[in-house]
Amino acid sequence: MVVGRYWVYVLLSNKDKRFYVGMTTDLTRRWKEHFSGKVKSTMNRRPLKLIHYEYFVCRGDARSREVFLKSGFGRDRLKQCLKNTLEGLAVEKKVKIG
Repeated sequence: MVVGRYWVYVLLSNKDKRFYVGMTTDLTRRWKEHFSGKVKSTMNRRPLKLIHYEYFVCRGDARSREVFLKSGFGRDRLKQCLKNTLEGLAVEKKVKIG
């Protein structure tokens, strides 16, 4: 078990209304990389909003959560948990994991 600081985060693209789920040890640095266009998978999907993040002390737990949130069931649960957030942002019901 690797103990440290691990973040699982969810970005929402204003452009295509899709989620991006990722994991990092430095949420602030990673956030800046996404928002400045330095991440290949999100550079053409900007602007982005950080809409959710979770903290873990075990890398394995963080990785498991990231994989779950990228699954079909995890995506549905995420939409359910973030229902008010998505409605507040006036996002369409068809939000997808990107």
